[in-house]
Amino acid sequence: MVLFNYVLMCLIFGTTFLAIKVGVDAGAPPFFSAGLRFFLAGSILFLWMVRQRKARFSLLLRREMVLTAAGLTFGTFAILYWSEQYLSSGIAAILSATGPLITLLLQAAISRKRLSVTSIAGCITGMAGVILLLLPGLMIKVSRLWVFGCIAIMLSQFFYSAGAVYSKRVVQRFQNTSPIALNAAQMIYGGAMLFVLSLFTEHVHISSMLTLKALFSLIYLIVIGSMVAHTIFYWLVAKTNPVFPSTWLYISPLIALLLGAILNKEPLSFLSFIGGFTIIIGIVLVNKDYFRQMAGKKRIQIVSREKPSPPV
Repeated sequence: MVLFNYVLMCLIFGTTFLAIKVGVDAGAPPFFSAGLRFFLAGSILFLWMVRQRKARFSLLLRREMVLTAAGLTFGTFAILYWSEQYLSSGIAAILSATGPLITLLLQAAISRKRLSVTSIAGCITGMAGVILLLLPGLMIKVSRLWVFGCIAIMLSQFFYSAGAVYSKRVVQRFQNTSPIALNAAQMIYGGAMLFVLSLFTEHVHISSMLTLKALFSLIYLIVIGSMVAHTIFYWLVAKTNPVFPSTWLYISPLIALLLGAILNKEPLSFLSFIGGFTIIIGIVLVNKDYFRQMAGKKRIQIVSREKPSPPV
């Protein structure tokens, strides 16, 4: 059951970039559709958690939810949705996978700790992968918006990294609250922020949201992409450990790259594929020390469970 849910989660996360692309190309306003996605998904999940008595409405009054939402949802997805107007879903997915690299650099800067040789090698490998990924597009004449879109997604990962680092503190601060409820609360605020941005930057025509492709994209992202996938993620964390489910970051971007080429006829050069694979290798190298640390803790837990209790 664990393996099945893990594969399912990777496939879902790998399809969300293409679903965003389909909705945006169908004419759905990027900021409004992103806000609708996260506000509705967060509201449904949060009400369900309240009904299960695993969350209280007072959680929505905590400023930690607003600050987490500003990084994880608003800053990250406002830029991603905007950028996918000009980029293929596969390129957007691979560039978004640089988040762990930026998170490592941010954590090192905050804690003032020196990076290990492996981590430095991972960062260099990851950046080399980004160059390889973008090289085919830079070698031919491309629009400025394509270049700006690539740069924007890289910048969006600073929002993601800041939100990820801060959310770790929030989870520790709210240890008695389900992580699903915390995620739902921040999605509500993130969706609300996206609505405000849409109000000042977009002219929303309801007819553009009612096309078949736009509706399919929205419903899929709300139900499957946000509710089902995140629930599976936290289920896997509970059944295994925090590291194993997070490895979707190494698999889903490549799935997105292939799906975009097959289903949406997005251009995919051999050099771009190599670049994407190189980025994934860099991310693995960056997290190698963390994997060893978590694996060691897991072995200690297993040994302690198997060790017989002393006689009373």
